[in-house]
Amino acid sequence: MSVDTKYVLSEVRDEVAVVTLNRPEKRNAVSLAMWRQLAETFHSLAKQPDARVAILVGAGDHFCAGADISEFGSVRSDPQSVQEYDNATEAATLAIRDWPGPTVAAISGYAMGGGCGLALACDFRVADPTAKIGISAARLGIVYSLLDSELLYRQVGLASAKRILFSGEPLQFKECVRIGLVDLPASDRALLEAQRLAKKLVGNAPLTIAGSKVILEAIAGGTSSVLRDEINRLITGAYASKDYKEGRAAFMAKRSPHFQGG
Repeated sequence: MSVDTKYVLSEVRDEVAVVTLNRPEKRNAVSLAMWRQLAETFHSLAKQPDARVAILVGAGDHFCAGADISEFGSVRSDPQSVQEYDNATEAATLAIRDWPGPTVAAISGYAMGGGCGLALACDFRVADPTAKIGISAARLGIVYSLLDSELLYRQVGLASAKRILFSGEPLQFKECVRIGLVDLPASDRALLEAQRLAKKLVGNAPLTIAGSKVILEAIAGGTSSVLRDEINRLITGAYASKDYKEGRAAFMAKRSPHFQGG
């Protein structure tokens, strides 16, 4: 099934959803409408049982040059519109971060500012040698949001996060790999490596992955004690699932399991 909204495209094939930022003439700079569509796209995909892994990629040679600053004069012109814009960007980031299955950012070319933030919202960042990743807030007089700063900090640590935010300069591919901003370096096009990773993940139990994401995000966010009851429900619910029975049966029969997500 495919969804075409002109600037945000999504297609599910072989249980892998590919979400494409489709504005190559602008290096896939994200407009306010695109932020909103990204949130809607990932919320919609979360309801599709045939979408088990999601890849986020940019059309053309670049992942995403960031937010479309050319529209800031109209969509961020006063405190109210700034708040509405920030709400839209946060909603998109959370929709990706909290998507129940594995999410993979396939990064070629620039992933700057909001583009870097979108990549950080994913579970994994795959990049090829053309990648240049950074956050130019310091060159624009913008203070990066709490959510995006948190995602950056937990990925690269305090010193590297400060370097990225204070300098405003893009980091080259090898440096991104060295500091952990890139999880999986690709020898060829990033999308191809992301697809290979997705193929490895897609056959695993959806309930296990969804539960593990909730637990790990709670640990990372310091909310595990608050969410203890929900976490316990996820753990006990998995033991009562058909997938658990299938996993046991497949293990005993020495065959590959066929999980349904329930």
